[in-house]
Amino acid sequence: MEVLHPCCAGLDVHQKSVVACVRRATSAGAQTETRTFLTSTRGLLALAAWLDEHGVTHAVMESTGVYWKPVWHVLDDGERALTLANAREVKNLPGRKTDVNDAQWLAELLAHGLVRASFVAPEPVQELRDLTRTRKQLIRERAQHIQRVQKTLENANLKLTGTLSDVMGKSGRAILSAIIGGESDPEKLAALAVGKARKKHAALVEVLHGRVRDHHRGMLRLHLKMIDALSATIGEVDEQLGKALAPSKAQMKILMTMPGVSEVTAQVILAEIGSDMSRFPTAGHLISWAGLCPRNDESAGKRRDRRIRKGSPWLRATLVQAAWAAAHSKGTYLRSLFVRLQRKGAKKATIAVAASMLTAVWHMLRDGVEYADLGADHFARRDEKKVVARLARRLEQLGYEVEVKKKAA
Repeated sequence: MEVLHPCCAGLDVHQKSVVACVRRATSAGAQTETRTFLTSTRGLLALAAWLDEHGVTHAVMESTGVYWKPVWHVLDDGERALTLANAREVKNLPGRKTDVNDAQWLAELLAHGLVRASFVAPEPVQELRDLTRTRKQLIRERAQHIQRVQKTLENANLKLTGTLSDVMGKSGRAILSAIIGGESDPEKLAALAVGKARKKHAALVEVLHGRVRDHHRGMLRLHLKMIDALSATIGEVDEQLGKALAPSKAQMKILMTMPGVSEVTAQVILAEIGSDMSRFPTAGHLISWAGLCPRNDESAGKRRDRRIRKGSPWLRATLVQAAWAAAHSKGTYLRSLFVRLQRKGAKKATIAVAASMLTAVWHMLRDGVEYADLGADHFARRDEKKVVARLARRLEQLGYEVEVKKKAA
């Protein structure tokens, strides 16, 4: 087998150590040398110096959790080409699982060009990812505390959640603050409602008859304090995110021209894939990386497992939410696509819409153009002959004689 990289290295990365194997091709065959380094900054600098000493031009490592990131940051100094490999695609032979063998196996695969590189975003994009993913986690935590507030109210037999559309709104917070303060009179509590909630005075009086104990007041106080703290933290993250995305305002505006794409969705898309589409040769590569296409599993001419492959969970979840919103935008191509595929199941149709949206994102970011909708009648125009034949056949089934003649222009 042809050797593409005569002097390369395989790195088996762990939490506290890195096993490095240098492979050098010679006329007598391949020679290897293996050493173990600590993952401290000093240890990684020693690793970089050792690789330079041996003249290593290419190095490969597995994407093991977050342990590969500090190794990558130290070695990514331009002295050698780094490759990040998917752990599923570079498994060693069964029964030979040792750290030294893993490093040698990685070096062997890299030398013959058998490693497919994973997408590693540049540092600015990685920072954006940290912010958007942290914000999503904080929002989830806040939602959990809001649910616990509702659970505590139910435990106290206060049916407030069924009367107010938002318990955390102005009316709900005013009532909750009064309850925590010791107020138990339903009339006084209902009088705290503001805005449209004042029209529900009688209903509020009815649902605010409960059995509130000090335990309930303490739990409500605790959860509201956590909700306020999380809301303040989310605000700080949004502020940092706004500063980090300032250079990408033009791309955000372009993405937001697509149905279903809000400002938050545009932020997540840019944070996950960046704005430089040269990393993905085609839109299909991007869709595959995101995990929005079916896997290939064929044997003896039979297709077996057609489930979507694993990909970026953060991007895929956001795109599926955006696709569900776009599928309900009337008079759009995405809506017609969803309706066309809905007979196969709403989930499959939503995934197809998400893949179509990501295809458009690739073209929009590559060319710097706004979204151009194909129109709700796209499939009818594309399949005009089929539609005419189907409608004529349907009329004949109903007992009509049909003569198809196109209207003169």
